Amino acid sequence: MISPSVYLATKAGIAAGILLLLSACATTGDGDGDAAQQALARSPWAAASLPSAQAEGWQHQVFPGKRSSDYRHVHKQGRDAVMVRAHASASMLRQRVRIEPGELGQLRFSWLVPQLIAEADMAQRDADDAPVRVVLAFDGDRSRLSARDAALSDLSEALTGEPLPYATLMYVWCNRQPTDSVIQNPRTSRIRKLVVESGPGRLNQWLDFERDVRADFIAAFGEPPGALRAIGIMTDTDNTRAQAQAWYGTLAHRPRTARP
Repeated sequence: MISPSVYLATKAGIAAGILLLLSACATTGDGDGDAAQQALARSPWAAASLPSAQAEGWQHQVFPGKRSSDYRHVHKQGRDAVMVRAHASASMLRQRVRIEPGELGQLRFSWLVPQLIAEADMAQRDADDAPVRVVLAFDGDRSRLSARDAALSDLSEALTGEPLPYATLMYVWCNRQPTDSVIQNPRTSRIRKLVVESGPGRLNQWLDFERDVRADFIAAFGEPPGALRAIGIMTDTDNTRAQAQAWYGTLAHRPRTARP
């Protein structure tokens, strides 16, 4: 049985981080969401994202009770990009995939951020906003979940038809914690945020990253990863009620084991 305190904590804001990451039934496109999804479907950005025979198209993931951020395909300084504007809002672009643990390799991504969110603190549940996030959702041995995390997963399945991912790893830009820090989500131990950029020193320029997904997962969770189930990008300001803008370059995954 799920206790009222767990239910209320979840309804208060966990959706922005994990509750609806993979919930197809909660993907309800408004006008802006449909425009973003259609623009991506016609853009080179989507085609270059995650070359996988099992990858689906990008979807605009909106959260009940949350204002949606605005995602658009644009060209920014010579690059195909997704521009996002958030105003007291939280929504995600995500793509379902199936990449087995043995194939997890290098993930390439880039972003451009003009300004950080002054009041954001990703270690605090009421200030957990970020100008940019790359979000990875993984399978795993669900029997290892704590009682609290199992209850949250059961609640997610009751509300959305799908349980929570076993583990969620986010690459983030943090204005408080140093690079390579791991920040545990204040609501659940199954979300860890890995800081790949910190502070205002490199604002207003394209930053390119190439990360070893398996190594980063082990560093964050202390165990090997399961299969990668989904990837998303998200700029959110629903907790601080602030405004933010960012650009994401194309994403690409290079498997550890090359396909024949």
